[in-house]
Amino acid sequence: MELAVNRSARFEYETLESTEAGIQLTGGEVKSIRAGHMSLQGAFIIMRGGEAWLVNANVPPYQGINTRGDYDPTRPRKLLLHRRELETLAGASAQKGLTLVPIRVYTRGARIKMEFALARRKKKGDKRAAIREREDKKTIERALRRSDA
Repeated sequence: MELAVNRSARFEYETLESTEAGIQLTGGEVKSIRAGHMSLQGAFIIMRGGEAWLVNANVPPYQGINTRGDYDPTRPRKLLLHRRELETLAGASAQKGLTLVPIRVYTRGARIKMEFALARRKKKGDKRAAIREREDKKTIERALRRSDA
C-alpha cells in the first residue's frame, strides 16, 4: 500500500537504478505516515559518515496536542541499508550529475519501506519532450474514443 509518492521526481529526474530501504522512525511518525500524512516534495538523500539520510521529508505530528515541543517534522531520518548497498550508493552518488531521489513510501508487511532512485536531472528539452509525448497520447486516445462512438 502506497503511503506517499514523489510525483515530481519522475518528471524532474531520469531514474537510472532504484533501491528499497527501511526508514528509522519514531512511534508517532509511524502512525502519521500510516495515516497518509507524509510529503516527499523537495526531499533528497545524502550520504554522510558512511550512512544514508533522508533529508527534508515532512512528517507532521500524528496528534498535534500530544507532540513534544521540540519535534521537528523535517528532521533527517536514517535509511536502513546493508553495508554493501551503502558502499555502492556512495560511489555512484559521488559521480558528477547523479543524485539520490526518494520515489515513494509504502508498507511491506508490517514495515514501512521507501523506494529511492539514483537519478540524473532532466534538461529542459527533455521535460518538454515528455509533456509533448503525454499530450500526443491524450489526443490519440480522444480520437480513438470518438471513432468508436
